[in-house]
Amino acid sequence: MKITVAGTGYVGLSMAVLLSQNNEVTAVDIVPEKVGLINSRKSPIADQYIEKYLAEKPLQLTATTDWRSAYSSAEIVVIATPTNYDTEKNYFDTSSVESVIEQVSSVNDGCTIVIKSTVPVGFTVGLHKKFPDIAHRIIFSPEFLREGQALYDNLYPSRIIVGAPQEWEDSVQRANVFAELLQNGAIKQDIPTLHLNPTEAEAVKLFSNTYLALRVAYFNELDTYAEMKGLDARQIIDGVGLDPRIGSHYNNPSFGYGGYCLPKDTKQLLANYADVPNDIISAIVAANKTRKDYIADHIASKNPNIVGVYRLTMKSNSDNFRQSSIQGIMKRLSKRGIKVIIFEPTLKAGQPFFDYEVCGDFEEFKRRSDIIIANRMSAELSDVTDKVYTRDLYSRD
Repeated sequence: MKITVAGTGYVGLSMAVLLSQNNEVTAVDIVPEKVGLINSRKSPIADQYIEKYLAEKPLQLTATTDWRSAYSSAEIVVIATPTNYDTEKNYFDTSSVESVIEQVSSVNDGCTIVIKSTVPVGFTVGLHKKFPDIAHRIIFSPEFLREGQALYDNLYPSRIIVGAPQEWEDSVQRANVFAELLQNGAIKQDIPTLHLNPTEAEAVKLFSNTYLALRVAYFNELDTYAEMKGLDARQIIDGVGLDPRIGSHYNNPSFGYGGYCLPKDTKQLLANYADVPNDIISAIVAANKTRKDYIADHIASKNPNIVGVYRLTMKSNSDNFRQSSIQGIMKRLSKRGIKVIIFEPTLKAGQPFFDYEVCGDFEEFKRRSDIIIANRMSAELSDVTDKVYTRDLYSRD
C-alpha cells in the first residue's frame, strides 16, 4: 500500500520504518535536516533498531517536506505529530493533528487517517463531529513504545489496539486493514489485537501510561522512605518484587518520571477526571513534584558550592531530555543559589543550556563538581563515585 506518515519522532519514524518493510512509505516532516538524514538512511533520533534497519534493510521509505504530494497519493495517512500538554488550557495541544487532517482532506478524498499521536479521551469522536464528511475515515490507534526502543516495541508489540466506531462498517474495515499492516510488519506472532471504540482506545493509552507513572512514583517513595530511615532500599525492593503479583520489573528508583509521555499523559488524564471523584490519579501527578523536592533538599543539605549534572537524558542510550526529571532538580538547586554545571555530550560546549553552564571537558567537569548528580549511573563516573549522588540501584533504566 501507499502510506504517508506525518511526523518523524519516535512514534512516526518507528512506524514509517516498520511499515516500509512491506509497503511504499513517505515520511513527512517540517525539518529539512531530519528529512535529509532519513533519505541518507541515517536516523535523526537515537534508537538502535531504527538505525540498524535504516542502514541494512531494503526499506521502501522516502522522506519529504512536501506534504501536498505525500498526502494526495496516500491510501493511508498516519499522524504522529507531537501533542504537548498546555498547562494553561489543561489539555493536550492537538493543533498539529487537526492541521494534518485539514491538509489531508484538502487533497485526498478517500484515504484512511490513523491518529497515532496521544490525544485526550473523547478527541477522536470530537473530530468525527468537526469533520462529518470524512468521519468514517478517521480512526485512532494508540502506540505503546519506549524511548530509544521504539522500533523494537513495534516489532515485538505487547498488543495492537485500533479504535473505530464499531457500528460504522466502513471504519471497522479500515481499522482491520491497519491492524493487519502492523501485524505483517512485526516479527512477533499471534499479537493480542483489540478492536475498540475510539474513546475506549484513547483511555487505554492514558490509563496505561498513568499506571506506569504510578509504579515509578511508588518505588521512588519507597526509596525516599528507605534513605530517610537509613535502610537499604535495594533489599526492600528485592523482597517486595518476589511477590509475583508485583514482580521485579520497572522498579529502579530515579529522580522522578519524565520524558515524552508520562508527565503530559498523567496531567491530561487528571484533566479528564475534572468531574470524576479521584484520589490516586491526582496523587500520581503530585508525587512526582514531591520526589523532586525531596531529592533537591537532600542534595542541598550537603552544602555544595557547585553541583555537576551528569547527562540530561532520561534514560541510558537516549538523546532525549525533554521533561527529564533531572532538570527539575537543577531548577530547585538554582533557586537555592547553588551553581549548576552540566556535562551533556549532545550539547555544544560553551553555549549555555538555558542559564546553565555546559562543560565540554569531562575531566574538568568532574574536578569542579563538589557533588555529581546522575539519574542513571555510568562507568564513566567510576573514578569519582565518592562525589556521585544517584538513586540508580540496579544500573538499568
